Amino acid sequence: MTTRLVVTLGYDGSGFAGWARQPHLPTVQGALESALQVIDPSIGPVTCAGRTDAGVHARGQVVHVDVPARLWESRGPQRLLAQLNRLTDERIHVHSVAEAPTGFDARFSALSRTYSYRLCDDPAGWDPLFRGWVTMHRRPLDTSLMAVAAEELVGEHDFAAFCRPREGASTIRRIVRTDVHRDGGRRVVVTLEADAFCHSMVRSVVGALAAIGEGRRDPAWMVQLLTAARRDSRVMVMPPHGLVLESVRYPSDDLVGERAVLTRNFRGRSAES
Repeated sequence: MTTRLVVTLGYDGSGFAGWARQPHLPTVQGALESALQVIDPSIGPVTCAGRTDAGVHARGQVVHVDVPARLWESRGPQRLLAQLNRLTDERIHVHSVAEAPTGFDARFSALSRTYSYRLCDDPAGWDPLFRGWVTMHRRPLDTSLMAVAAEELVGEHDFAAFCRPREGASTIRRIVRTDVHRDGGRRVVVTLEADAFCHSMVRSVVGALAAIGEGRRDPAWMVQLLTAARRDSRVMVMPPHGLVLESVRYPSDDLVGERAVLTRNFRGRSAES
């Protein structure tokens, strides 16, 4: 008999080959599963809300994992939390461990994911201590132009212009919120919240916004890219280290099971993994 747990964690993606387990490569999933299996070798794989690429960070990643019921009953949340943080890689920190509500699935129950991307366009204000999580941008950026262009992304669109295509996978996504602002004057922060994201989508969107912020493209270019709905080589994919998975939003506990069923059915119809 097993108990499903929901685990929230953050990590510095530097040095990891992404979230997903890969043979002979350090990954966040591999490190977390290794720690769990030290606690109990019968614990199986973990499922995350959003798989991050190599070098991408997270503050609010969410996973679920099924553990023996006897283990949960004997350890409880605080002891298991302490053990996980003692056993995982120092670049990973587990924030909480709790029993998941009925029907919860970290991936399919999610309503939305929020990512942020940070750039510094002020050479005089560049701090080398930022280099692991902020991208240096060598041209000044007009955040007001970027914000106008970002607003065009809100709603359901085909984001093929910003995605690396996968055979049989849909590139239609729904962005529910965008924000572009300066953090303390020196850092530009781009935030996107969507039901889901395609591979490299956020980094490509930020690349397009940067071209607009520099004045090389007009904000109307964003609409042109969305309308074309095909991969555009003029859209630069930004480096991974500026990207952070900030949070994942879920419905109330009594609706997580229903949400998971609806999402699975939709993904099945669109032939998306």
